[in-house]
Amino acid sequence: MKDKINELREKQELAKLGGGEKRIESQHAKGKLTARERIALLMDEGSFEEIGMFVTHRSQEFGLERQKFLGDGVITGYGTINGRTVYVFAQDFTVFGGSLAEMHAKKIVRIMDLAMENGAPVIGLNDSGGARIQEGVVSLGGYADIFYRNTLASGVIPQISAIMGPCAGGAVYSPALTDFVMMVENSSYMFVTGPNVVKTVTHEEVTSEELGGASAHSTKSGVTHFSCANDLACIENIKNLLSYMPQNCEEESPQIEYHAGDESRANLNDIVPENPNQPYDIKDVIEGVVDKDSFLEVHKDFAENMVVGFALLAGKSIGIVANQPAVLAGVLDIDASTKGGRFVRFCDCFNIPLLVFEDVPGFLPGTDQEWNGIISNGAKLLYAFSEATVPRITVITRKAYGGAYDVMNSKHIGADMNYAWPTAEIAVMGAKGAAEIIFRNEIKAADDPEAKLKEKEQDYLEHFANPYRAAERGYVDEVILPSETREKLIKAFSMLKNKAKTLPRKKHGNIPL
Repeated sequence: MKDKINELREKQELAKLGGGEKRIESQHAKGKLTARERIALLMDEGSFEEIGMFVTHRSQEFGLERQKFLGDGVITGYGTINGRTVYVFAQDFTVFGGSLAEMHAKKIVRIMDLAMENGAPVIGLNDSGGARIQEGVVSLGGYADIFYRNTLASGVIPQISAIMGPCAGGAVYSPALTDFVMMVENSSYMFVTGPNVVKTVTHEEVTSEELGGASAHSTKSGVTHFSCANDLACIENIKNLLSYMPQNCEEESPQIEYHAGDESRANLNDIVPENPNQPYDIKDVIEGVVDKDSFLEVHKDFAENMVVGFALLAGKSIGIVANQPAVLAGVLDIDASTKGGRFVRFCDCFNIPLLVFEDVPGFLPGTDQEWNGIISNGAKLLYAFSEATVPRITVITRKAYGGAYDVMNSKHIGADMNYAWPTAEIAVMGAKGAAEIIFRNEIKAADDPEAKLKEKEQDYLEHFANPYRAAERGYVDEVILPSETREKLIKAFSMLKNKAKTLPRKKHGNIPL
């Protein structure tokens, strides 16, 4: 028996070495942690239980039969993060460059199946050179098996992907199917075709970092939601993100004990400028309303005219969608619409109530927007809000113009409660443009057309650029002081906590993709 025990221990130690000490040192030299080190930092101490430690590949070609490593380049298992069960896989770059093949994929699929069956989040720590070419189509089949599980799990359990090294070719589609993607700056990249192929086909000279690094995907493409300084920051961000979401679609997010006090916030009265065309930072409004230091912004550097993220309100998790007047005057464009729509759908999947701060002058005009599909892309945000059955509340802080008013969680598309500050302007368009159209002939015939335009502009402002016409018709439930916002929202979300709404019976809708 003693020999058998020793044999087991030797195999366990060999498995923990991955590709060996030299390759571990190489990983560290690049400023990267090993797969096991990442898992150790991610999970509660002593909670990780490994599954499939002794799995090896079955290939007999191209010399692979002489190269076998226990675990086959991926560490899989389960454990807890802050006491909550999660499933995790971490690709081990020290073994075959973390390349994916038959058994490697089977281990990941096994973890995803367990996560689905037991209703717990799954986290993927990606660090892979891609498909293991020596195994041919078997590797491609392994990717597809994972993609299929990603799709089945979507909306059932939270899925988080951390790109902590290379992720190229077909490998990029698994993270793209998950709920949130994080990338590590200067050591990770994602692209379908690499710099060499790009150069051959398009003659463009581009580096891996420029083509698919964390900066490119967090600012230009929007593929990644979080750009992290290093492996440690990435892992901490995963833990923080998980704290705002439930284990699965049947549960509610964790709630922090909260003791009510004076919920008035006088500083909110001074944020919106007197000049309706002067910008301000909507994050000041968000920070003034939610629990202190609880706002976690998502997609921070992409489509900055829209702000989305998680926060706590009276200890309860909510999702926030807000126009940002400080960037492009807060207009809706293609990127802002898709960014907001995606976030709304995640919150609705996982029972996270939605709070919308609205200050939107309309959709961004121009040929670039029209030719690239602002109509269908703007409709994604409209569809997402209309379909959402979670509690939904809107606060109109200033402008709510045109079709953008409808899209930003108006009462007409199912919002439960809509509040407006006294500074709110709810109208078809801005006063100047409206006056030019409505009073065109009168202005043209005037002795002083410019003075007449200003006069009619003021008339329009007095009649329509306020929240009271909308309140008269019940489109706004209440006009409130900014300082009252937090208290009103706490009470309203409490009132809506047992909301039960179902969509018409159907297989699924056809969102304008």
